[in-house]
Parts: sequence; structure tokens; C-alpha cells
Amino acid sequence: MPSRLGQALGVSSKEPPVRITQLNIYPVKSLGGISLDEARLTAEGLAHDRRWMVVDDVGRFVTQRQLPAMARIRVGLEPDALVLTHPGASPLRVPLEAGELSRRSVYVWEDRCDALDEGAEAREWLGAVLGDLRGSGLGLVRFAPDHHRPVEPHYLAPGERAHTGFADGYPLLVVSEGSLAEVNRRLVAKGLAPVPMSRFRPNIVIEGAEPFAEDGWDTLAAADGAWRLGLRKPCQRCKVTTVDQQSGEISVPGEPLRTLVEMNTRLAPGGYFGQNAIVLAGEGARLAVGDALVANPAASS
Repeated sequence: MPSRLGQALGVSSKEPPVRITQLNIYPVKSLGGISLDEARLTAEGLAHDRRWMVVDDVGRFVTQRQLPAMARIRVGLEPDALVLTHPGASPLRVPLEAGELSRRSVYVWEDRCDALDEGAEAREWLGAVLGDLRGSGLGLVRFAPDHHRPVEPHYLAPGERAHTGFADGYPLLVVSEGSLAEVNRRLVAKGLAPVPMSRFRPNIVIEGAEPFAEDGWDTLAAADGAWRLGLRKPCQRCKVTTVDQQSGEISVPGEPLRTLVEMNTRLAPGGYFGQNAIVLAGEGARLAVGDALVANPAASS
């Protein structure tokens, strides 16, 4: 079903099959991402996504909003370790098995979460590559495996329940290639360079839909019925979209965020891009690049 914005843009409603073109995880919130050919679905999103987080001395989450240079830290997953690399330091290896780690409270926005502190070596490594944050040191924590962080209920359908890890608020972020193409068309028309999809840090990228069609979907599911997601809240974007995810630099202050605001895709203040999603069915299922999908429109679309 064509979106209202797509109709306004004069985009044809005849769409090719919807398929996955990218699967991305961000094991450490706001550090570099990992592109995958295949991923396992859990109740909290794709396996290993946002299970670790950088915090300040009082446990508040730290992101590229405060420290754009966090984008320069590359993240890798080995069979037994999370590995962080940076041009200015030797790699940091963090065992996937938690072992004996101290427990502490940390905060994502207004949510208090139970976490396990990765210790002094991680603090020293982060200090060496990032410095401090307004006089506060930086530490690395992992989401406590026995802790549940519920998704805000007022965007869910009656009877729905969902939880997430250290993501801003939802287990998954779904975006379409068509939406990025329209944003880049607007940027080029303003004499600016197009931006890559990495600026928006999505989990699932799809093709075969017109620009912003995802804003009119209620569910997105595997064509074979193995899993089903509920698209529950449009994602309001922030300063992180202005950060080059390779260099950690902001070459054009305010863009593409300013262009998103001008496009006014939600007919509301702010710039929106992508849909926050929850897992409705299919925990343990495998998602793969190239998989065919079925999108079901929301009742009001």
C-alpha cells in the first residue's frame, strides 16, 4: 500500500517484492556496527545488539550525541569475545562469558537498568581513546542477563508486551532503501552530498517499498511465516545522523537532520526516519539478507 508521503511525491504504487538488503547489529550502544548476512531473532531484537553500553561515572549512558568520536571505535565479535579496536590503542577483548562481574545500576534516558561492570581495563581503554566526558570517566557495562527492560506501553497494541536491551527504547529499527533515496534526492537538490544508510544505524533495511511506506505498516513478516514484527513508533532522529560513522566527524553541521525536519514526514515537529519495531513472533528464527517479506498496512493507512 502506498504511503501518504509517497503519494504526495508522485511515486508509483506498484512495488516490487519487499526483501531484506541489510542486517546490522551494534553490540556496544553508539559504537561501530557490524553488518551481517544472517542474524538470529531474540525477544530483544537481533542477537548481540546493544548488549553493552558506555556509561559515565554515575551510570548515565554516553553516546555519539555527546562524543561523536565514539563512531571511530570498531566492534567485532569472535566466538568467545567482544573486540573493540581503535587506531590509537591495542584492541580490547571482552569475554562473552560474563564471569564474576560487579553489578551496578545504569540509566538509558529515564530507565534504570541492572548491568554488569566490565572493569578497570575497559575503563582505562575507553579513557585512552575517548578521554573523559566533562570531567567524568567512562566505563563499559553489559546488560544483566536476568534483567528485563519493558518497552513503553502506550505505543503498543492492547495486550502487547515487549522488552529491549540498551537500545534507546525498542528492540529493532526498520528502514527502507526508498526512504533513504528520497532523503538523498532532497540533499542533492540542496547542493549537498548524499549520505549512506549507516548514518541512521538501522537493524533491518529493506528494498521494494516506496519512500516512507514503512510509516504506514502495522507488521512486517517473513514470507514463510517464520517471524513477525510489529512496527509501533516512528523514529525521531537526533544529532547522531550528522556524524560520519567512519571518521566520527561532522562535516556538514545539521545535515541530514535539517532536511528530515523540512520534509516533515510525520506532519509533526522534528525529523523522522524509520520505524521502531517489536518482536511479535518467531524468537529463535533466522533472518537473512535476500529474504522475502510481507508488509501489512496499519488499519488507518
